[in-house]
Amino acid sequence: MNRRDILKSLSTLAIAGAVSPLHSIEPFQRTKTKLKGLGLTTYSMRQHMKWYLGKPAEGSLDMLDFLDYCASLGLEGAEITGYFFPEPLDRQSINAIKHRAHILGMDITGGAMGNSFANPPRSEAGKAQLSYARKWIDRFTDMGAPVVRVFAERGVRAEGLTDEQVIKNVIANLEEVLPYAEKQGIILGLENHDFIENIDYLLEILEAIDSKWLGVIWDSANIAPVADPYAELERIAPFAVTAQVKVMTTVNGEDVPANYARLVNILKQARYRGYLIFEYEEEEDPYTAIPRHLKELRKLI
Repeated sequence: MNRRDILKSLSTLAIAGAVSPLHSIEPFQRTKTKLKGLGLTTYSMRQHMKWYLGKPAEGSLDMLDFLDYCASLGLEGAEITGYFFPEPLDRQSINAIKHRAHILGMDITGGAMGNSFANPPRSEAGKAQLSYARKWIDRFTDMGAPVVRVFAERGVRAEGLTDEQVIKNVIANLEEVLPYAEKQGIILGLENHDFIENIDYLLEILEAIDSKWLGVIWDSANIAPVADPYAELERIAPFAVTAQVKVMTTVNGEDVPANYARLVNILKQARYRGYLIFEYEEEEDPYTAIPRHLKELRKLI
């Protein structure tokens, strides 16, 4: 779709009361689709990781081991999740990530932090979250990540706040942190997660922000209860800066196996150029399941 087609589609939705036809954040202009390769999120190996939220966990893998595992799978990239580092995290450890990825011939496709922008930026909670966000922007900059995933809410909001109040707070926090991310050369990706699984809410936030340094972390599973989740994913695919694919998606709020071919086609129709990142969340052991799913995805790209 070209820009005219996208805006025409959004205008049609607006007539139905679904979404405003124009956005300050415009769909990214890409001439042709190109799926650069496959990547894996650290979160996929969460039960095997050695650290969680800065403290020792029950697993045996540190982040360098995770990169080695990605390379053993023949992946072109890895998404690094901040939950799985020890604290404090020194510069030597950060540099080691960048060095290992390069030696393995892999890209750090992006970083992920566990922030919440649900509270006012001038509140104590808001100030703490902005400080946390800047810290991880700095760390991922040093690792060489081009994109950092941010959450709107992540299940944390002050008591009594309505969705519309949270949307205003998310916008205010993004306006606060985006200039810092731009200075560091980092694109922020807002994931359709928690209350912005409602795609109308996500588009409302995008509409209010005027920055080339914000896009969408396109997550194939996080959709509010609707009959056709793929139609919702089509609405945000033109804004994707990273694309995550999961085993399941939801139809009317019920988990069903994802149609990988349909998901990849949505990205191709939006002329997405980037990595397809696999995020595994199911109960089967990831060492058994991940290679099988990656084989299926590899055929599609």
